[in-house]
Amino acid sequence: MLQDHVLFLHGVYFHTTVFKYKAQAALVPRPVPHSKLTDSFLDGTSSVYLEELQRAWEADPDSVDESWNNFFRNFVGQAATSPGISGQTIQERKRIPDDLDPALYGFTEADLDREFFLGVWRMSGFLSENRPVQTLRSILTRLERAYCGSIGFEYMHIADREKCNWLREKIETPTPMQYNRQRREVILDRLIWSTQFENFLATKWTTTKRFGLEGGETLIPGMKEMFDRAADLGVESIVIGMPHRGRLNVLGNVVRKPLRQIFSEFSGGTKPVDEVGLYTGTVANPSHLEAVDPLVVGKTRAKQYYSNDVDRTKNMAVLIHGDGSFAGQGVVYETLHLSALPNYATGGTIHIVVNNQVAFTTDPREGRSSQYCTDVAKALSAPIFHVNGDDVEAVVHACELAAEWRQTFHSDVVVDLVCYRRFGHNEIDEPSFTQPKMYKIIRNHPSALQIYQNKLLETGQVTEEDIGSISLKVGSILNEEFLASKDYLPKRRDWLSAYWTGFKSPEQLSRVRNTGVKPEILKNVGKAITTLPDNFKPHRAVEKVYEQRAQMIEKGEGLDWAMGEALAFATLVVEGNHVRLSGQDVERGTFSHRHSVIHDQETGEQYCPLDHVIINQNEEMFTVSNSSLSEFGVLGFELGYSMENPNSLVMWEAQFGDFSNGAQVIFDQFVSSGEAKWLRQSGLVVLLPHGYDGQGPEHSSARLERFLQMSVDHPFVIPEMDATLRKQIQECNWQVVNVTTPANYFHVLRRQIHREFRKPLIVMSPKNLLRHKDCKSNLSEFDDVQGHPGFDKQGTRFKRLIKDQNMHSDLEEGIRRLVLCSGKVYYELDDERKRNNASDVAICRVEQLCPFPYNLVQRELKRYPNAEIVWCQEEPMNMGAFSYIAPRLATAMTSLGRGTFEDISYVGRAPSASTATGFYSVHVKEQTKLVQKAIQPEPIKCNAII
Repeated sequence: MLQDHVLFLHGVYFHTTVFKYKAQAALVPRPVPHSKLTDSFLDGTSSVYLEELQRAWEADPDSVDESWNNFFRNFVGQAATSPGISGQTIQERKRIPDDLDPALYGFTEADLDREFFLGVWRMSGFLSENRPVQTLRSILTRLERAYCGSIGFEYMHIADREKCNWLREKIETPTPMQYNRQRREVILDRLIWSTQFENFLATKWTTTKRFGLEGGETLIPGMKEMFDRAADLGVESIVIGMPHRGRLNVLGNVVRKPLRQIFSEFSGGTKPVDEVGLYTGTVANPSHLEAVDPLVVGKTRAKQYYSNDVDRTKNMAVLIHGDGSFAGQGVVYETLHLSALPNYATGGTIHIVVNNQVAFTTDPREGRSSQYCTDVAKALSAPIFHVNGDDVEAVVHACELAAEWRQTFHSDVVVDLVCYRRFGHNEIDEPSFTQPKMYKIIRNHPSALQIYQNKLLETGQVTEEDIGSISLKVGSILNEEFLASKDYLPKRRDWLSAYWTGFKSPEQLSRVRNTGVKPEILKNVGKAITTLPDNFKPHRAVEKVYEQRAQMIEKGEGLDWAMGEALAFATLVVEGNHVRLSGQDVERGTFSHRHSVIHDQETGEQYCPLDHVIINQNEEMFTVSNSSLSEFGVLGFELGYSMENPNSLVMWEAQFGDFSNGAQVIFDQFVSSGEAKWLRQSGLVVLLPHGYDGQGPEHSSARLERFLQMSVDHPFVIPEMDATLRKQIQECNWQVVNVTTPANYFHVLRRQIHREFRKPLIVMSPKNLLRHKDCKSNLSEFDDVQGHPGFDKQGTRFKRLIKDQNMHSDLEEGIRRLVLCSGKVYYELDDERKRNNASDVAICRVEQLCPFPYNLVQRELKRYPNAEIVWCQEEPMNMGAFSYIAPRLATAMTSLGRGTFEDISYVGRAPSASTATGFYSVHVKEQTKLVQKAIQPEPIKCNAII
C-alpha cells in the first residue's frame, strides 16, 4: 500500500524519502534501550508492518502512535497544505510549509545527528553515492540545498524511473551549481539588454501600451541560454509562439529583429512584419491568449518533415505562456494532448510560463482550482521547473536544463518563471485598484538587474566600471537604432520563408493554370490506388469498394466522390507535392466513404494505397491521420503546418461541419484574417460536411453563413473579371465552395497547388452525395484533352458555376425561371423538374460562393432574359448563403438592367434559431415543400418561406 510515493510541495521531495531512510534505520545494528522501544514512526522496519499500521489507522486513527497518525494524515492529504501563490500574499512564499518540518514526522532535535542507513538504492543523485550511512542533518542539508532553493523541481508525477533518475543526477549534485566569471558577464550583459530595452521604450513612448516585461526581465537571458544550449545539442531551427507581454523584447533581444525596424513599426512607420531569423522564427498571433499554441507545433512538425528530421532533434518549438491563460485556456491541454500522437509529435515543446502571479486583475485563487498554474502539464508527465524570477542564474540554469531534457527525452517540459508585473496589465493601467498590498511591495522591490549587480559586486567578479561600460554600450546602441528608425525602409518584404520564393502577394497578378491531368497519368495512378497486395485480406465490404473503384478507372465512367478525391491526392503526389489530411476519423471517413487506410481482417496490418503511387518511394509524400477529438487544437496544428511550405496540400476535415465551431477562434483570428494582419499566406483546405438530410440540428449545418459573412469581397462593386487572371481571388481573404460533382472537387483541390499564390479553401463537403446515383463524373472530366465536356477555351479547370445541364443555347427567351442554388439541393430540384416535366425552368449551380462569380452569373442572366430569378437553399433564411448571395446577385442584375434586390425571390426555410428540426418527418415535409415551391408552375414573385 505504501509504495515509492513522493509528493512535491515547495520542494517537499524529501519528506517521504526521509521517512523511508528512517524506516531503514532499524536495519543498522545498534543497541536501543528498552525505554526507547515504542510503537512510533521511528521504528518501522518493513513494508508489511507499515501496511498493517495503515490499515489500523484507517479503522481508528487514535489506535496508532501520534507520529504515525501525523504521517498518515499527511500521506492521504488531510494535513494542511501550503497556500497557493496569491497576488495579495506574495511574501507568504517564504514561509516554511508544515510538510517540511521534521517534527511533523516525529523527529526531534536529538535525531539530527543520529546516523541512518540509506542502503543500496537503485536510484540516482546522492542516493547513488557510496555513503550508505549519513546523519539526518546531512540528509536534510543536502535535500534542502537541492530542492528548497531558487528552483522547485516537480517531477515525482513521472512514472518513468529512468527520467526521474536523470533529473536527480542533474539536481542532486555534490556541489551547488556555479557559473564562472565569463558566463556571469554574459548573463549580466543579457540582463542589462533586457532591462534597458524596456526602460528605453518607456522613455520614448510614455503613454503607449507596450505590454513590457518589467518584473520578468530574466526571461531574456534565460531564453538566450536555452537556445544556446539547444544549439549545442543539435537544434538548428526554433519556432516561437508567445502572447503580447514581452513580445518586443523577445523580438529584439532573442530573435534579433533589427531594433530600428521595431522602433519604426512601434511609431506607426512601416507596416508591422515579423521577420524570420537565421535560426528562429516567430509565429504571428492575435491577443487571444494561447490560440497560437497549436500553430507553433504544427509549423514545427512541418519543418521536421521538410528537413527530414526523423529524430525530431533539429527543429524545436518554444511556447511562452501567461500563468492565467496556461491554467484557464482549454487549447493548452488540446496542444499538450497532441505531443505524443504519431502524426503530431514534434519531439517535445519547451513551455515557459511568465508567471506574474496575477492575470489582468484576477488573483490566482480566483483564476484556477489547482495549486500551481502549470498543473495541467502533469497530465502529460512533463517535468516542471518552478524558478524564482529574481534569480537570473537560477532562471538560466532551469532554461538550460529544459533544453537538455527536450533533446534527451524528446518530450514536453515546463519552466515556470515565478516573477511579477511591475506595472498594470498595460503601462497606463493602475494595478493598485485590485492588488493594493501586492503593488505596495512591488513598488519597493529591487529589479532582477539590481539584485544581480549587487551579487556580482559582492563577489568582486565585476566592478562598477564594468557595469557602467555595458550600460553605456547598450544605451548608445539603442539611441543609434532609434535615430535610424526615423528613416527606416525595409530592404525587402521578408514576409515569406525560402520555400515561398516566387509566390505572389495580393498586389501581384497571377495567371490561371489548368488543373487537368494527362489521361495516361490518370490511368496509372488510378490503377495504383485501387490495387491491393495479393496476400492482404481486407473486410469484404471494403474489398468490394476497391473492386468498384478499379472498374471506374477501367471503364472511365461513374467515378464517385471518394474516387475523385483520391485521384486529386494521387496526381498531386506524383507531381512531387506533399499531401496531408487530418481530422477525426478521416482514414475511413465519417461516412465510410474514403477507406484510405485498410485493415487486414486477420493480422490487423494496415495498408494505404496512396503510399504506393510512386514505385520505390523513399519518403512519405501522403499522410492521412485520425486525430484526437479536438477541433481547436487540430485545426490550429494543420494551419501552422500549411504555413511552412506552399507546395503541399494540407487539409483538415471536421467529423461533421457542425462541430467546426469548436475551432471558431482559429477561423476568426487566423484563417480568415491572417494574410490581412500579418501577410501570412496559407493554402489550408477545410472540409466541412454539410447538408440537410434529416439528421437534426447538430448534424446538418457547417454554418456556411459565418464563413461567407467573414468574406471581404464587396457586395456592391463588380471587380475586374479577366478570365485569364485571378485578381478577384487574390484580393479576397479566402474561398468558400459548395461543390456538386467529383470532377469539380478534383479540380478545386488541385487548384490550391497550381497557382502562384495561396488562399484558404473552405469546402461545404457533402454527405448523401457521397453515394448519390447522379453524383458521378466521367474520367474524361479530369483530363486535359481538348474536346471533352470539362474542357473550355481556357482548358480543364474548376467550374465556379455549372450551367444548366439541358444544353441550352446562349439565348433562351422561353425559360420562365432561373433557379440558382448551391450544393446537394440541386439534385432534388433536378428530380422535381423531371417529375413535373418543367423544361421551362433552368437550374444553375453556384459552386464557388466566395468570391462571387459575377461574370458567370451575368452570363446566365443574359442567357435567360425573361426568367424570374430565384435563390433556393435548404438552410433557414437567416443562415446558409442567402444573405451573402442576395446583394451580390442584385449588383449583377442591376448592372445588366435586370432588376434590383426586390426582384430576387427566396425559396427556403423560414428564419430559425436552430439550424434544423429534430424530427425527421418534419424535415421531409419541409424539404419536399421547398423543392416543389422552387419548380412550381405559378410565378413565385415574393419570398417563399417554408
